[in-house]
Amino acid sequence: MTAAFLATGISALLLLAAWHDVATRLIPDSISIAIAVLAVLWRASLGGHALLTSAATAILVFAALLVLCMRGFLGGADVKLAAAVALALPPAMVPDFVLATTLLGGLLGLAYAAKPQLGPHGPVGTNLLRRVFVAEARRLRRGGPLPYCVAIAGGGILTLISGSGS
Repeated sequence: MTAAFLATGISALLLLAAWHDVATRLIPDSISIAIAVLAVLWRASLGGHALLTSAATAILVFAALLVLCMRGFLGGADVKLAAAVALALPPAMVPDFVLATTLLGGLLGLAYAAKPQLGPHGPVGTNLLRRVFVAEARRLRRGGPLPYCVAIAGGGILTLISGSGS
């Protein structure tokens, strides 16, 4: 399997995870597992050292984010997904992934803060995008969580594109 194929597969899975998070606020474990499997195949194809250093870095990412999860800042599925993405990256690119995810998360938060003024109102229409916006506006009014997987997916995809995860 080529690096481009694996990066494309991981990116597609990240988009699927983001869609699930927006639609349901749940990320299936199967998506994180599939990303981890592709990541292991990718890193192993580059040699044992590449796999071991990426695995060690992914464990550190998991441990750091687990602390945030235990304090209620992130969901457990977000932690697993971010660790799976970190497994696909060389350790030197993980800070780029964390930075991109954090910046996109900030933009997501700002968009959600502005959404009550900008979002559509009224009955749910047949347009899928409109239905998503209406559901999101309802979740915001109820104080629901942000779909932070959107930021994780964006950060992962941007990092993969910028360095091809080599």
